[in-house]
Order: sequence, then structure tokens, then C-alpha cells
Amino acid sequence: MGSDLTDFELPEPGLDPISEEEGFEDIDERAEVGPLVYGISSFGADFPVDGLVKRIENDDIVVPSFGDADASADEPGFQREFVWSKVQADRFIESLLLGFPVPGIFLVQAEEGVLLVLDGQQRLRTLQSFYKGVFREKRFKLQSVQEDFRGLTYDDLAPDARRRLDNSIIHATIVRQETPSDDQSGIYKIFERLNTGGTLLQPQEIRVALYAGPLIVLLRDLNQNSQWRDLTGKQSIRLKDQELILRFFALRSSGDKYAAPMKEFLNRYAGGNRTLNREDEAELRSAFELTVDAIHSQIGPRAFRPVRAVNAAVVDSLMTVIDEGLRGANLVENLRDAYQALLEDPDYRLATERATAREENVALRLARSRHHLLV
Repeated sequence: MGSDLTDFELPEPGLDPISEEEGFEDIDERAEVGPLVYGISSFGADFPVDGLVKRIENDDIVVPSFGDADASADEPGFQREFVWSKVQADRFIESLLLGFPVPGIFLVQAEEGVLLVLDGQQRLRTLQSFYKGVFREKRFKLQSVQEDFRGLTYDDLAPDARRRLDNSIIHATIVRQETPSDDQSGIYKIFERLNTGGTLLQPQEIRVALYAGPLIVLLRDLNQNSQWRDLTGKQSIRLKDQELILRFFALRSSGDKYAAPMKEFLNRYAGGNRTLNREDEAELRSAFELTVDAIHSQIGPRAFRPVRAVNAAVVDSLMTVIDEGLRGANLVENLRDAYQALLEDPDYRLATERATAREENVALRLARSRHHLLV
């Protein structure tokens, strides 16, 4: 089955069911084009290297850590972990020591004047590591460089070389979204277009930075739920399981107002409830846990995999409608039989197999789910 989120492949027993997702096309999302009218302001700024490092240490510039389940509400997870090799890190430092120009960085001006790294994470992490003197828990000594720098740490550099490094300039483009003010959809689009080489980031990988806060932390926490893990398999390295939880919350909140594309619908919810000011943690946690328990215990651990993969459209319709039934006390008595009848419903199959992010298909699968699962 296809879906706008991309179905999770279910591999042979014992293997991670959703760890190798890079080859799956998000066809529906790529085909959808939302309005591209945003109020974006940008300006350039030149930072000396020592000033950048100082701002990072003071949290004036945030170089996020991607996917850390233990991150605090104010610590975003973004992009990927430090993936540069030691050779790449050495040569970047050497380029600055030699006075070579280096690529600029992109920063987002977030709330309270904090600058969030949009592009340039590896370069800034390398600088931070070199100034601290530690690279992957080992002493950061330059190795893959010309002989006069070889074996040196930052503290070992000659005064003139250290001064040259400190005073090296890195250009930054700083962007801020002026309108719309309730989400970061314009910044999201900028990052998608910057992120054109290598392995593309998935939508949720971008959201965890742009909408960092208590909601994102809650998604990470709920993603550890043992019944949820049994339903979806091992954790997705691309955060697709966390996106499914976000999708449930967004449709639960305003599914009747859904407008394609799905990723922008999720962006609006994530931005609007970033601090859990609209729907609090207790409400969302309870809804998630009760719904997952009902699905797991009454339908079974393969409820989200009607064929051989986790299907996002099946997940969102089951979760949303079963939550409605639990809240209204009008869930059918035999949920397993109702689920089997739902899967055999031709309209439901249509709405979960193709163009699943279109308004009419979201509405159709929710309507057919209500027909079969509610009384």
C-alpha cells in the first residue's frame, strides 16, 4: 500500500522494520504543492570564528542535537548527528588556518533573538570541538593537515596561528519568517530547498528543530510506549513513527478542517501547539495511551500492517476514530471484527492506498472508519 508518509517496510523477523527507509518515495507529498507566499526577511552577517564559538557556548546560537530522546523541552533535535570524519574536520580547520574561504552558514532567527542553525551544523560542531579540544571523546589533535599544524590542538597553536583562526570570518545568512506568524512553514520550505544533496531529511526531522518545545519532547516520550512499539516495530531512525503520533494529534484536534498537503497541516499543528498551550500534555498522553491500548489489545499488534508494511493512512484513521469512540463511549463491542470489515470496505481501501493526503481521501477514510467502528 502506498501512503503520503511512505509505508514502513516489514523485513524478515529479527531485523529493524523501519531503519532502512531512504529508498521510499513520498509520492503523494511530492506531488502536492501548497501556496508559496510567505513574508521572509533575511540579512547577511560576518562572524569571526571565536565569536561563533562563544555564541554557541552561550546558547545564543543553537547547534541542535538530532533525535535525542533525553533532550529537554528547550533543546531541539535537528539534522543529523556529527557525521564528519576526522579527516574532514581536520581539513576544515586547516582551511581556516590557511586563510582559505569556506562556505557560509544559514541561521534562523527564532524567539527571543536566539539563532538556530539551519545549514552548517557540521562546520560549527567542528569548530566547537576544536576549541574544546575533544573530538568524539578523544583529544582533538590535527592530523590530516600540513606538517606545521600536525599534532597540534587549539591550545598548542602558535599565537599568530591561533589569532588567524579566531579572526577568520564565516558569513551567515540569517532568515526570519514574518508571516504567517503562527508557524515556520516558510523556513521549512527554505530548508527543504537547501537540503537538496545527499540523503534528504524527512519532514519530521525538520520539525523537531523548527517547532522545538514540549510537544516535540512529548512525541519522543510517547514513542517509547511498549504497545506502540509492538504495533510499529523498532524505532524509525527517520522519526516516521513520531510523525505518526503527531498526525494523530493533528487530526484529533482539527481533522474536520484538514487541508492538503499533509506535511503543512502537521506543521500548523506543531507550530500552534508547540508549547502544549492548546492541548495539554495530560490530555494528549491519555488519549494516545488509551487508544494504543485499545488497538493493541482488541485488534492485535499487526493492526497497522494490513498487508506487509505499516500504512500511515490506516494508522491515522484507526487512531483518530477509536479515540473518538473512547471519548464518546460509542465504540463497537467487537473491535476486531469491525476492523476486518473495514479493511474489506472498497471505499476505505481506495482512501488508504492512493493519494492518501488529498482532502477527499482523508475525509473518506475517516467516514468509513466511523461507519464500521462506532455505534
